[in-house]
Amino acid sequence: MTYATKALELAHRVAESQAEPVNRAAGLIVEALRAGGVVNAFGSGHSEAIAMEIAGRAGGLVPSNRLSPRDLVLYGGEPPGVLTPELERDPAVARRIYDLAPVDPHDVFVLVSSSGVNGTVVELATIVKERGHPLIAITSVEHSTRMTSRHPSGRRLLDLADVVLDNGSPYGDAVLDLPGGGTYGAVSTITSALLAQMVVTEAVERLAALGETPPIYLSVNVTGGDEHNKALESRYAGRIRRGA
Repeated sequence: MTYATKALELAHRVAESQAEPVNRAAGLIVEALRAGGVVNAFGSGHSEAIAMEIAGRAGGLVPSNRLSPRDLVLYGGEPPGVLTPELERDPAVARRIYDLAPVDPHDVFVLVSSSGVNGTVVELATIVKERGHPLIAITSVEHSTRMTSRHPSGRRLLDLADVVLDNGSPYGDAVLDLPGGGTYGAVSTITSALLAQMVVTEAVERLAALGETPPIYLSVNVTGGDEHNKALESRYAGRIRRGA
């Protein structure tokens, strides 16, 4: 149970230490939604799982999009062969992803990268700020600050964000030591998912406190879930999409 113990201890520390930035991030989301915007979440590699926590899942916000390098194929007509593991390091990909998305000036962005140094996510963050959107980053401060940026500007995701949510994962992500050297047992997905859900739930609570009915997905595996979700999605026609 060593891994579980370490992961739970880290999750507890992250929940406590990030309460204030979580509140600020939730405020940005509420402000965007009340102005007619939606939440655009992006992550590549394992960080895409965190974008899936934010956009299009049961118990989460309907006005949300998940942006992905896969959009180049799904919406941009590129051949599937472009989706290589190295793609997330290419800054040129970011503008194409942004331009393919149904973005509105009132939208807020949540960009997820534990390292925070790869070309695509840093360039996308740059574009997001150039276009005047609020930007929330979920990253590992320890890992990112020990890395050299792979973006030509030398900047990292945390250098560009309005709010930085630190997932607390160590340099290299893993928390257990091998006897002969090296580490194993990654934790960034666990703590980043926790932060994502903390932000979303705080935003929902604030909307409810303002007397609004938060637009929340039901599970499609409960009675009436499909009908409920389709009715809400129709309010955001042309603003959200649900690709693969």
